[in-house]
Amino acid sequence: MSLNPIQVLSTGAEEEKAEIARLSSFVGAIAIGDLIKSTLGPKGMDKILQTGGRNETIQVTNDGATILRSIGVDNPAAKVLIEISKVQDDEVGDGTTSVTVLACELLKEAELLISQRIHPQTIVAGWRKAVTEARQALEASAVDHGNDAAKFREDLLNIARTTLSSKILTQHKDYFATLAVDSVLRLKGSGNLDAIQIIKKLGGGILDSHLDLGFLLDKKIGVNQPKRIENAKILIANTSMDADKIKVFGSRVRVDAVSKVAELELAEKEKMKEKVEKILKHNCSVFINRQLIYNYPEQLFADAGVMAIEHADFEGVERLALVTGGEIVSTFDSPDNVKLGHCDLIEEVIIGEDKLLKFSGVALGEACTIILRGATQQILDEAERSLHDALCVLAQTVKETGTVFGGGASEMLMANAVSVLASKTPGKEAMAIESFAKALRQLPTIIADNAGYDSAELVSQLRAAHTEGSTRTGLNR
Repeated sequence: MSLNPIQVLSTGAEEEKAEIARLSSFVGAIAIGDLIKSTLGPKGMDKILQTGGRNETIQVTNDGATILRSIGVDNPAAKVLIEISKVQDDEVGDGTTSVTVLACELLKEAELLISQRIHPQTIVAGWRKAVTEARQALEASAVDHGNDAAKFREDLLNIARTTLSSKILTQHKDYFATLAVDSVLRLKGSGNLDAIQIIKKLGGGILDSHLDLGFLLDKKIGVNQPKRIENAKILIANTSMDADKIKVFGSRVRVDAVSKVAELELAEKEKMKEKVEKILKHNCSVFINRQLIYNYPEQLFADAGVMAIEHADFEGVERLALVTGGEIVSTFDSPDNVKLGHCDLIEEVIIGEDKLLKFSGVALGEACTIILRGATQQILDEAERSLHDALCVLAQTVKETGTVFGGGASEMLMANAVSVLASKTPGKEAMAIESFAKALRQLPTIIADNAGYDSAELVSQLRAAHTEGSTRTGLNR
């Protein structure tokens, strides 16, 4: 009797164990860190991302999350690093490159410690102590101007400038920092970035970008309908206007005579008319639909003097409902239960070569729109990513008003505090704690390297300054 071994792995799969598996994790994760390390800091380089396939696109960016989202990796540890950057992007908005590079530097230090036969649990225990110490040092150094409006605005401007200094908008960072701060302060502390809309319009220079109070919708008004409505009552819908339309010419219909086809068309017209009449009973002056509005309903709305806007994309409809205080409806049988949106004025405005709809005096007073202009689509896309990062960080700062210093100052401050802890800690954990400090010092080193400076000289000067008590010292551009 022979025993056949049970095949656990799928065909062609490889199994890695012990040191080989650990080494594979280190190599994969460190490769990801090295990939985006060159984009860190105000002098970091951009990367050109090219997609394959039929619809080939090109992106030019130095946003860590965008770069990592665009690359395909098989290594599990590398995937974890990519997920870290995604979480940072979702939670904070900026610092995606920094967090990934720090994780990569920690893994490099861990690899050295593992080669010295120090157990991973010992390393983790030391790092946990180091994290606690670093956080305490950082919180102690934070400056809070939340109660002083003028100083807090200056803090926000400095934060926005810092965020934009490593992006494509760095040449005009003062202009865009002011633009970002003005739009976030309009939120009155709510932090609801959905109220800030960003519209990209090709053409013009980057300085033609501006902040427009109110809400802009990149859609056109129907034929023969009012182009301007004051004190508008807006019905926002997501409904199919052709639900009752029998597509006669796309279907096989058996009839006795051609006149019967005309009867079918008349019947479907009546169905569409009934729906329009139900909508008009809501006493609305503007009808905005997520889906198409066909020629006949458009004509009926025009006859009733109602402005009808079709195919407003879903995000546009969601944001419109938020800022006008209305609800998105899909059935129209009970007008009394439907909440209409309101605004003081709806009119057409021209930006560049396009006509847009401007909603002024919306219910959510803090709503505003940032119009970005640029010569190429790549510039517009990167400008949007840059501004989005700045807006996210500013919204977080409005909620948590403490600020710390950049340019490697905070990293060096934490590294020195961790080094002091390492000197007081007995046993092998001290080596792990000191390795955490080394990883933190690598961030200002990489920033200096990317700018073409002598990082060894600058970082040693920075460390000496912090040791002497000058904890606000950082690298200057």
